[in-house]
Amino acid sequence: MKIVSHRAYAKVNFGLKVLPPRGDGFHNLESIFQTVNLYDTVTVRLTNEKGLSVKCAQMDLPEENTITKTCRAFESVTGLNLPGMEVVLEKGIPSGGGLGGGSSDAAALVRILEEITDVVLTEKQIWDIAGMVGSDVFFFSAFKDGQGCAVVTGRGECVKPIKGRSDLHLVLVFPPKASSTPRAYALVDELLSKGQDLTYPPLEKLEEIYNGPVEKWAFENTFIPAISGEIPEITQAINEVIKTGAQFTSLSGSGSTVYGIYSTASQAENACLILHQKWNCTVAETTAERTGGLYADQRTQDQKS
Repeated sequence: MKIVSHRAYAKVNFGLKVLPPRGDGFHNLESIFQTVNLYDTVTVRLTNEKGLSVKCAQMDLPEENTITKTCRAFESVTGLNLPGMEVVLEKGIPSGGGLGGGSSDAAALVRILEEITDVVLTEKQIWDIAGMVGSDVFFFSAFKDGQGCAVVTGRGECVKPIKGRSDLHLVLVFPPKASSTPRAYALVDELLSKGQDLTYPPLEKLEEIYNGPVEKWAFENTFIPAISGEIPEITQAINEVIKTGAQFTSLSGSGSTVYGIYSTASQAENACLILHQKWNCTVAETTAERTGGLYADQRTQDQKS
């Protein structure tokens, strides 16, 4: 039977400003997303049996999960009935780490479903599927191989691809406690209701700052003061990454992954050795877009029209 596998890459956030909730319950945000060379593998095998089977050796998935939601969204948008399938997830991206693993899995699965059904989705259809599954899915859907860099705004649907830096050497630190995205946003809402003292760079300056010296980055992440009280290991990890000589240190997404950026690969490797004495961590490199973007900002326009 036909078997198709795709990689689903992780992303990190360079800065993340979360705005008060919108009328539809979503939050607008301002951030730069970039993929790194940490990935899950999504494999689909067609079967003679009807229905969908989802397997993942590294974690127990609920009956309703990102894979089932993506398949249902694909059928809804295309009007097709998918054949019997077995989907196997090999997780290389920690769950609850703010690295977009589930969303990247969804985007990779959509590309696989196109291949096995011989359907070429329109940009609007891809965007509609992303909107049904999750806000980060838009970013991963903006690039043909799921790798790229972009300024992301709106709830995540406004994706402006930019040239990604390939000179960023990271150490990703994974605190033992995962972060729940719904809980993290609830804590952000509490923070925003009380006022906050973070100073964010203007949206129009994000790309300029990103391309400037890393040690001068002025990026902030709204989730750090919001969730550090419940996950104190985040603050501990940030402080210990700073001590290893990182040029910039922050939280990815809603956490709980902390990252440091170093000027050379050897510095990142040395820092990882030091941090590994206490933390689960790994070295990662940023990845640039490799097969061309689908210009997600144009998809957004298509969706509005």
